Amino acid sequence: MGAGKTTLARALEGEGRGIRLAPDEWIIAAGFDLNDAAAREAIEAEQRQLANSLLAAGFSVILENGLWSAADRLRYLALAREAGARCELHFCHVPLAELEYRVRARNAGLPPAQRIDVGMVAHWFAMFEPPQDDEMRAFDAFYRH
Repeated sequence: MGAGKTTLARALEGEGRGIRLAPDEWIIAAGFDLNDAAAREAIEAEQRQLANSLLAAGFSVILENGLWSAADRLRYLALAREAGARCELHFCHVPLAELEYRVRARNAGLPPAQRIDVGMVAHWFAMFEPPQDDEMRAFDAFYRH
């Protein structure tokens, strides 16, 4: 949260680099709370299927997912490889204090169901596994933002 995934994904989409799939937007559009883990899991599963179909049809896809672990990132890489697609990894590196600042600013004026608990940002930050050199080499391209 607050790392800049949406801003980056929208920019890539605007450059014609692919069709953007954003779980948060789908969760909100479906009327769920952003913190609803079951809704997130279901929507991300639906988006994986859609991404597979789009890749199989020759389209490029931009997944706006917070892939927190190497295992998650490598799972998506495998899906791209199965579809015969190239796969880029974009890593938005942002210090904890800046993430907390951005989440507070984002929360201002949002309805409660769309707010992120700023108190949880440090907890989630500690759980994140930054990409390591060997993982970065597995992708066709790696970008640090």
